[in-house]
Amino acid sequence: MYLYETHLHTAPVSACAAGSPAAQVRAYKAAGYAGIIVTDHFFNGNSGCPSDWPWDKKLEFFTSGYRQAEREGRLCGLDVFFGLEYCIRGTEFLTYGLSPEFLAAHPGMDTLTAAQYSALVRDGGGYLAQAHPYRKDWWIASPFPVDPGLIDGVEVYNASMPDAVNAKAREFARLHGLPAQAGSDSHSIGLPFMSGIGLARRAESIGEIIDALKAKRAKLIVPEGAECPPIL
Repeated sequence: MYLYETHLHTAPVSACAAGSPAAQVRAYKAAGYAGIIVTDHFFNGNSGCPSDWPWDKKLEFFTSGYRQAEREGRLCGLDVFFGLEYCIRGTEFLTYGLSPEFLAAHPGMDTLTAAQYSALVRDGGGYLAQAHPYRKDWWIASPFPVDPGLIDGVEVYNASMPDAVNAKAREFARLHGLPAQAGSDSHSIGLPFMSGIGLARRAESIGEIIDALKAKRAKLIVPEGAECPPIL
């Protein structure tokens, strides 16, 4: 079984993160993972990027976490894939399959509605899953899932969420037949590496991870004793 982290942040790209890209890579390698997807907060989320920078300078900063992690991954043998966490008034979407070049070709894409963003991602060959859909906090305008037709999957286990929140997400995925995934939502190497997905074979590209998620071949990796029964 090959383990993959699906939800990970690096400092200083994500303002809330404390783990550097290289430190995150080394920690996941030591924990036995085959790969990670770097999903730093995009400009419309908790980004460490100054809002008044031009688009190209913002992208250089935003992709720096991934680029540093990818370099460290090549040195130590951990596969590193590019992703992002897109935010609309507190509702967040883990997004895979878009390249930095795609982002460069779509300046201003941080101002889209959920429907517009979904269309853009899918037209670009990407995949989006709503992260922790029932999370509540002061900055979240609507702590509920979006229209299931706008997403490709659901994060049904987030290691930073209470079991009750994850259970609601799991039931939402079951009711709508959506692919499920788990993630640590790691912000620091001080947090235990306890979640993600398991694949039967090593993924050679982010496309292979997306295909496994869509086909529901990804095993949910959760801590021992966590409440996350199979979705039937």
